Amino acid sequence: MNESSTPETVFDVLTSGRWLHGAAADFPEVTAALMRSADICHELNALRPSMSDERMALLRSLIGSMGVNTVINSPFRCDFGFNIHIGDNFIGNFNLTILDEAPVRIGHNVFIGPNCTIATITHALDAAQRNEGIMAAHPVTIGCNVWLASNVTVLPGVTIGDGTVIGAGSVVTRSLPPGVLAVGNPCRILRPITDADRIAPEEIAI
Repeated sequence: MNESSTPETVFDVLTSGRWLHGAAADFPEVTAALMRSADICHELNALRPSMSDERMALLRSLIGSMGVNTVINSPFRCDFGFNIHIGDNFIGNFNLTILDEAPVRIGHNVFIGPNCTIATITHALDAAQRNEGIMAAHPVTIGCNVWLASNVTVLPGVTIGDGTVIGAGSVVTRSLPPGVLAVGNPCRILRPITDADRIAPEEIAI
């Protein structure tokens, strides 16, 4: 490292995907970031849904970046907040949890149903190492026009392509291409989404 280099932080190591000793007591800056996020989420979740301006101000102080027309229903929880980046026209339904030790990037026009979890953090499989706090984080990317139905879990390192739909209760362990319907645990591609899936105008009541 030359003299002009910026010292590496624990947040840099997490973002890089490398393993580290993640005991919170060893990293007061992580403890502070987790507590800040927890406090803001607590305050957000205590507000009435009708207090939209106050809720949006808290979200903008918490989330790394957000587009227009963002709706996040309470309760909502995240770890840091600043690693979350959301596009336009986002709906996050009740009980959305985002563990954003690594970046979580969400495109435009994304629907997320109730009780969904997006996780970037993983722990060592070996019990002794896990108890020591050995962990790593891997980013999650969700493309535009994606719908996660209720009770979906997205695991670290996953990318979901544009226009893909994830069925209720699925656990997404691997990346998925654009334009498919995928379901199950582990989540697998069921079929492409095609023009045959369009609802005929005469079937739409209003």
